[in-house]
Parts: sequence; structure tokens; C-alpha cells
Amino acid sequence: MFETMSEQEARKAILDLTAEYCTTFHNKKKPFQEGDRIPYASRVYDQNEMVNLVDSALEFWLTSGRYTDKFEEKLAEYLDVSFCSLVNSGSSANLIAFMALTSPLLGDRRVKRGDEIITVAAGFPTTVTPAIQYGAVPVFVDVTIPQYNIDVTMLESALSEKTKAVMIAHTLGNPFDLKAVKEFCKNHNLWLVEDNCDALGSSYEIDGVKKLTGTIGDIGTSSFYPPHHMTMGEGGAVYTNNPLLNKIIRSFRDWGRDCVCPSGRDNLCGHRFDRQYGELPLGYDHKYVYSHFGYNLKATDLQASIGCAQLEKFPSFVERRKENFARLKAGLSDCQDKLILPEACPGSDPSWFGFLITCKEGTDRNQVVQHVESKGIQTRMLFAGNLTKHPCFDQMRESGEGYRVVGSLEVTDRIMKDTFWVGVYPGMTDEMIDYMAKTIKEAVRL
Repeated sequence: MFETMSEQEARKAILDLTAEYCTTFHNKKKPFQEGDRIPYASRVYDQNEMVNLVDSALEFWLTSGRYTDKFEEKLAEYLDVSFCSLVNSGSSANLIAFMALTSPLLGDRRVKRGDEIITVAAGFPTTVTPAIQYGAVPVFVDVTIPQYNIDVTMLESALSEKTKAVMIAHTLGNPFDLKAVKEFCKNHNLWLVEDNCDALGSSYEIDGVKKLTGTIGDIGTSSFYPPHHMTMGEGGAVYTNNPLLNKIIRSFRDWGRDCVCPSGRDNLCGHRFDRQYGELPLGYDHKYVYSHFGYNLKATDLQASIGCAQLEKFPSFVERRKENFARLKAGLSDCQDKLILPEACPGSDPSWFGFLITCKEGTDRNQVVQHVESKGIQTRMLFAGNLTKHPCFDQMRESGEGYRVVGSLEVTDRIMKDTFWVGVYPGMTDEMIDYMAKTIKEAVRL
């Protein structure tokens, strides 16, 4: 077939067939019927993602390349930040964000082993894991209902002479009180890392300016795992406006190397062989000089190609999430004698990842969840519930070392016992949202 074609013509033919294949076999959806499975999240894509993926595969560059460059540029543009680095997962993004704070290049503000990081236990473990694995001490404070974010009245109580940073997530798209947290960090010269993995597209008004979450602290992180706001399969991003932090982030992502030349390009600085580093001989190849103990956490161009197509759709994803959330909340408004419904943080406009529900006294969460699941609606807990109760904390609990708790985590424990959530992803139709509301109402009236 291709013998009579140029490479460009052959490539176009393949991509045209790819688009037709996707339209024919991937994008046909049957109308929703009550009882059909409703996942809490799912990929939303069309032929553009698949064409980009095949286009990248045909180049067979595989590692980071032109699509990666384009994605980093376009995401930075969307977020209105100076620097964006694509990585292989949101968990890796959190790892790099934390590890960047340990760099000797930061001088006295560097996080060292034994220093403390204020965070919450009601969330996903990889917000906390990097600090623990490094040897820093997470300091857990309670959260609030119905916002499910850090209780900012506890911040001063959590502070010690060892505190170096606050690292917390915007829970299921709902921004935490950035005004209070940012002011606290500023007053005490602390780093602020926003785990934005569940909140891409959320915004918050601070100092009279509406900004996207992830861009208000020193470092923001995102995840592009399939259930998240947009996807590239596996993938994540780390972003900042601080050029020094960006340099450190890139180093930790790229093996810990000192050189900033991208893969496949050498000697951009013109000093590859004429500098002295550490105790290496003068002129040692700068491409193999390591300023940090880093990793290889780059994503592939295959992933980035999908992300580029997703970014073009992303604003519509955000709007649909907001619409679905509002419709579900309206549909459950007459259940507030049984359920606590979620509320946005004042000053925020969330890009909701999910719809959190807390059962009031007398309403059994397990009974509600089992009924809802039996009707085909997928539910989730608020991740770890209380992370400190999990087996991974067994040794630290027994020794009484490695973490610190401020207060009782009473609300966190209630969330672990009484809270669950359902999805509002942009592929959901009005019929699906209405069926969820109907089913949840049935469950609480049993």
C-alpha cells in the first residue's frame, strides 16, 4: 500500500484511518439506562487523542520530545506560570516537589532530616510519603466539614522551630483556605506546596486577583492518571514561578544532573568541558555531573501527545464538572436531614473532582454505600480516611516517632467513619446525575 506513497502521504493515510477507527469503535455510546454502571471517573477523549498518540508512535522517539515541549508550554500558558515540568505521575510530581525543598541550593531554607512539614491525614498518602521517606516529620492537623480541607485555626498550634513547609492538597477540587495558609507561610518564612492533583482548573481569589490553584504557593503539582481532570494515562506535572526551584525540579527529575541540556542536545551553554565541579577533574563532561541525588521521572512523548489533545478540551471539562456538581447538589437538597453536602471554600470556584457526602448521626454510611453500589453507582472513600491509622504507620505508632499530631483529628476520624463520594466527571450526562441523586435519596430513606 505504501510503496507508491511518500512518507508524508503514508503518515497522513495512517492518521486518517486512526481517526476513522476511533470514531467508529471508541466514540459510539449507547443511551444511559437506569442500572447501567456509573464509574466515579472515566476518560473523556475522541479521535484527536488517538491521532496524536499514533503520530508520536510513528516518530518512535519514545522519550520526551516535541510533544513534551508543547505540553509543558501549553500547560504553563493555561496556568499562567513561568515553568512547568512534565513527569511520569502525580505521585512523582509530589516526590519532586518535596525533594526540591531539600536542595542545598536553598541555603538556610533547605528542608533537612528531622524538619517538620505541616499537612493533613485526611487525604492521599503520596502527599506525605516523600517527607517520611526523606526523614522529615509530617505534622498532622485536623480538617473541617463540609469543606474537607485543613483547619486553618490549627496552623499556629502546629508550628515549631523545626517547621519548614506546608504541603497539602485541595480536596477533590475544593481549594483550601489559601489566603490564611499563604499568610501563615509568609509570616513564618515557610514553603507552600499545593498538591493540585485533584483540583486542576479550580480557582481562588487572593489579594483581589483570581488565580488557578497550584499557582499561589511556591510549587504546584498535577496528576494525569485516567480518573483525573484530564489524562495521558500515567503522567503528572510540577510547576512554579521560581527560577531556582525550577532548576532544582528539573535536576531531580532528570537523574539529579547539573546540566540543563535536553535529551539529544549537547553543550547548549558552551561550557560542557571547561568547568570544575565538586572534586571532579577540571573539564569533566558536564552532562554527567550530578548536583542532587535524583531520579529519572520523565514521561514519554506518547503520553505527552495525548495530554496535548486533552488540554484543548480541558476548559470544557472544567465547566461540565461544575455543572454536574451543581445538578447533583440540587438533586440532593431535600436530604440534608440525613446528609451533609459539600460546600466550596469562600472565595473559590472549584473544578470539582468528586461530590463528598457525610452521613449524619443515625444514617449508616456502609448501608448507604452498599445500596448505591448495588444500583451500579461506583463510590469511593476520601482516600486514606485517617492516614495515621493505616498499616504503613504501624512502626511509627509503636515507636511514637516519625510524625506528630496536633489535636485529636476528631473530624478526620469522622470522615473515615461517615464520608464517601461519587463522581461528577465530564462524561456524565444529566440522566446519570439524576439517577445518582435518586439512588442516594433511596438509600438514606431505607
